[in-house]
Amino acid sequence: MPPQVAAAPEVSLAEFQAARKVVSSFAYHTPLLTSRILSERTGFDIRLKAEIFQKGGSYKVRGPLNKFSHLTEEQRRRGVICSSAGNHAQGVALAAGVYGIKAVVVMASNATQSKVDATRAYGAEVVQHGLIWDEANEKAKQLVQERGLTYIHPFDDLQLIAGQGTLGLEVYEDFPQIDIAVVPIGGGGLISGVSMALKALNPKIKIIGVESSDGPGMKRSIEAGHVVTLDKIDCIIDGLRVKRVGENNFSIVQRFVDDIVTLPDKEIFEAMIWVMSHCKLVVEGAAAAPVAALLHGLIKAPSGSKVVAVLSGGNVNLDQLKGLKWN
Repeated sequence: MPPQVAAAPEVSLAEFQAARKVVSSFAYHTPLLTSRILSERTGFDIRLKAEIFQKGGSYKVRGPLNKFSHLTEEQRRRGVICSSAGNHAQGVALAAGVYGIKAVVVMASNATQSKVDATRAYGAEVVQHGLIWDEANEKAKQLVQERGLTYIHPFDDLQLIAGQGTLGLEVYEDFPQIDIAVVPIGGGGLISGVSMALKALNPKIKIIGVESSDGPGMKRSIEAGHVVTLDKIDCIIDGLRVKRVGENNFSIVQRFVDDIVTLPDKEIFEAMIWVMSHCKLVVEGAAAAPVAALLHGLIKAPSGSKVVAVLSGGNVNLDQLKGLKWN
């Protein structure tokens, strides 16, 4: 990352702490698990932030819980809408239930069925459209105009980012010795919040983002110096499959994230199976990306460094792994 970057929007430590009070009234403080085998394999002292045990199966409930606390009574009465690959859908549906808000969720037509079913079970109306998040998002914006709903962006929103960043506060509370946090990147909401929260507590902590090389929207944007829209995206991991990252997220990552590494879907899926086999934890593809980066030696740091890998979610459809073939 370049040492000098343009001013980025910023969430203060006080705002993260206020968000945590809101979020912790419903969401879990998820465990930070040790992994002897991963530590031995990499030479680092590794902890796994297990958001797989979060309500809704991922970190995504955190942001909406904080966002909805800032809505006006009129906005709550009219309802909210979002677009999602799956986890944001469940997070919005769960948080909307807490606040008694009607939620409409637009999901891609090829979204993991278990995520679609769970979102409906949490009380949201589900509309399916398109094949990737960007296409579902266009439909959501159309429905905003038609129904007068309040749009809840899945990653490019500072109040949402503040909620996601409460994960970083928990990591530091449980493991203040942390040297490095390894975080997956889709649109950039999670790494935006975690990087700002951790750097506010200790600016020396390094933040490493992990993307699929089959759709590296954030890395390409950082290299270009501005947000770019990918012409083509071959990534099939729904939590990482975004053609265009958020403007706020880009600016925050440019300032607070130390490096971004990428791996192909194949290696991320292999890490997903590795975690299930060796750590006995069920993780989805995006959650396995930080472990994949560690297994493939992409995290460059002194031996013994204290590293946290964020397991962002566990809402996996195991059928997705059947019959997958790579060259």
